Amino acid sequence: MSKIGIDIEKAKQILQNGGLVAIPTETVYGLAANALDKDAVLKIFEVKNRPHFDPLIIHTNSLEKAKLWVTEFPKWAEKLANAFWPGPLTILLPKRNIPDIVTSGLEQVALRIPNHRLTLDLLEALDFPLAAPSANPFGYVSPTKPVHVSAQLQDKVDYIMDGGDCEVGIESTIVGMEDGKLCVFRLGGLAIEDIEKVAGKVEIRLNQSSNPKAPGMLKNHYAPKKPLVIGDIASLLKEHSSKKIGVISFKTDFGQKQQQVLSKKGDLSEAAHNLFSAIRTLDDSDVELIVAERFPDDLLGRAINDRLERAAAK
Repeated sequence: MSKIGIDIEKAKQILQNGGLVAIPTETVYGLAANALDKDAVLKIFEVKNRPHFDPLIIHTNSLEKAKLWVTEFPKWAEKLANAFWPGPLTILLPKRNIPDIVTSGLEQVALRIPNHRLTLDLLEALDFPLAAPSANPFGYVSPTKPVHVSAQLQDKVDYIMDGGDCEVGIESTIVGMEDGKLCVFRLGGLAIEDIEKVAGKVEIRLNQSSNPKAPGMLKNHYAPKKPLVIGDIASLLKEHSSKKIGVISFKTDFGQKQQQVLSKKGDLSEAAHNLFSAIRTLDDSDVELIVAERFPDDLLGRAINDRLERAAAK
């Protein structure tokens, strides 16, 4: 099994030597490698069984460092970075000196500064950025605890940095400029309403295709092994009464043996924090089917619905 700890020097040595380290962030755990080392980045794709056309996000610890890896850092991007970094926001910008394998041959690179002290300390100790998608087999539920990484990747990762549970619990929101308009390409841990307070109106352009412009845009993603359906839970319980059913609800108790209520007080941030762990818990149980309700379509509810829809896609 992979070793778990908080040894920054050990993690640094592994990364410098082309190895893989699972890093904690406020969103989910990432599977990190030296973003400038093509062979190390290739290991990420191999370990995750991730298609090479799905680009990666690179992580660093300061705006000054981030500017080293792009040809320009326009005012709109700097405004957002100053408002939300470190935090669950990824910005797409024209790349500089980043290998094509990281960006899947695209001309833009996805950049962010994660908001986790342990990983920020590690990044500060490195003279290269880290490429780091979620630390799980491709397409499966993203990990929000070190034990999730250990259970799924085992000895395929050289070291797991134990940063505890992820605070936000879903991946970062991805923004970029397209056709002269600020666009959200992936819904995530930063609400659109918060972005619009800083940058004005944004467009939502979720690709959901086999040719993504940004990480996390594939239609079938974040999926459990058990089938998952979305709808009115009471109706779904009647429709599938012959099956063992696991329920994911926002705040309502449906009286089921296998049930995950994401926020009894109706808090969308708490629900987002608990989402992936809830899916995992039910996926590891004896249920035959997972049913989930649709969440309020605002704030982080949009991102929760997005993850559930991708998890349910076949």
